[in-house]
Amino acid sequence: MLSLSFPTAEVTTRHAQSLARVLNAGDVILLSGEVGAGKTHFARALIQSLLETPEDVPSPTFTLVQTYETPIGEIWHADLYRLTSTQEIEELGLTEAFDHAICLVEWPDRLGALMPENALHLHLEDGPDENARRATLRWTDDKWKDKLTAWQTT
Repeated sequence: MLSLSFPTAEVTTRHAQSLARVLNAGDVILLSGEVGAGKTHFARALIQSLLETPEDVPSPTFTLVQTYETPIGEIWHADLYRLTSTQEIEELGLTEAFDHAICLVEWPDRLGALMPENALHLHLEDGPDENARRATLRWTDDKWKDKLTAWQTT
């Protein structure tokens, strides 16, 4: 487990951009936290840092999934808040994307039994100031220890 403090939105953005540099196809980040905790902000900053040509990165709240082509491969950004069954998740093709794309999943509790065991769990919560956040990261796959060590030193 790793705990980090992001005192400003800009620091949150820099950490997301830094994490992006250590990701590869098949990496899944499960973003949890209350509404307004910064999940979409984190995902947006991470995605934008990997795009060759800048583009808008909207929240996938209504589209459910947004995909992006980057030099390091495809990114899937999913927001599962409005889903009610794992069948809906399977219909989106998200479980297949776990194998070949970088996947950022908001509201991962909706995955149930479909939650990938090798994912990085990143929980965001409000910090002491308006734009401050606290991040708690958990993982079981050893690859994350190496990636997060590299992430913290970038």
